[in-house]
Amino acid sequence: MPTIDTHVHLYRTAEEGERAKSGYEIWEYGEGGGPQFADWSGDPDDAVRAMEVAGVDYVVVTNMLDDTASYADPGAELVAYNEWLCGLAERDRRFVACLGVDPGCLSVPDLVSHLRAMAPRIPAGIKLHPPVHHIDMSDESFWPVLETCQELGLRVVSHSGPSRDGKQYGEPNAFRPILEAFPRLRLVLAHLGGAAWQQVPQLADDYPQVYFDCCEIIEWLGATRAPSQEQFVDLVRHIGSDRVMMGSDFPWYDMARTVELVRGLPLTDDERGAVLGGNAMRFFGLPEPASA
Repeated sequence: MPTIDTHVHLYRTAEEGERAKSGYEIWEYGEGGGPQFADWSGDPDDAVRAMEVAGVDYVVVTNMLDDTASYADPGAELVAYNEWLCGLAERDRRFVACLGVDPGCLSVPDLVSHLRAMAPRIPAGIKLHPPVHHIDMSDESFWPVLETCQELGLRVVSHSGPSRDGKQYGEPNAFRPILEAFPRLRLVLAHLGGAAWQQVPQLADDYPQVYFDCCEIIEWLGATRAPSQEQFVDLVRHIGSDRVMMGSDFPWYDMARTVELVRGLPLTDDERGAVLGGNAMRFFGLPEPASA
């Protein structure tokens, strides 16, 4: 069974990656858990080395512009990043591109035009971060982006989890309006809801089309606002092990360690294989890797 990392951040240079990592603070899981952070910078060469160490066949790049950086023209920068990512994915098919989408950089009509222009380059989908980019899923002015994704068959990978202040745009229940409005939308909620993971079982029951990834949260099992390993396994089985995918959140965390954390879960071999790669193969429509 292939091994696929469905949640990777990738940067054009090591310097760009280090800058993004330096501005990132993890607070939501509380105390404990024993997470181990990685030393990777997150440029393509780093990613290839990490894949080789971990035995990973594909990585799904779920990036966004560094929100701590200052750009003279954020819209042009977002377009340039997406073009770079698609070019990388065209040269090396192990990289699966999810385009960055930020309504603070481009207007909704311009985002729709950008997605249509990029569609011939066959990106897998888009990446959203509602808390950072202030995207309210109940705000219908943003819905043309999602309507376009549904029309073009683009998957939507979104951050999920609580916000430190302001409206809870990223909590799992915040996605209910779009799941009602776009029943054919292929949506992945990252981090299994993060510290709002207790909302996930009912959401998964109500919307069986939703998939999840376990990046980051798997590093924090046992923390005060994270599930225990037993609760985590129960959560995976409640959702269905055919709807949960492995992700590392590289370069913050290490691919090889994340693979080992999944392998160490008290799951059956079939469940483990599905989470490690089988589900992602099906969801992202990936061909058998050359290593198979």
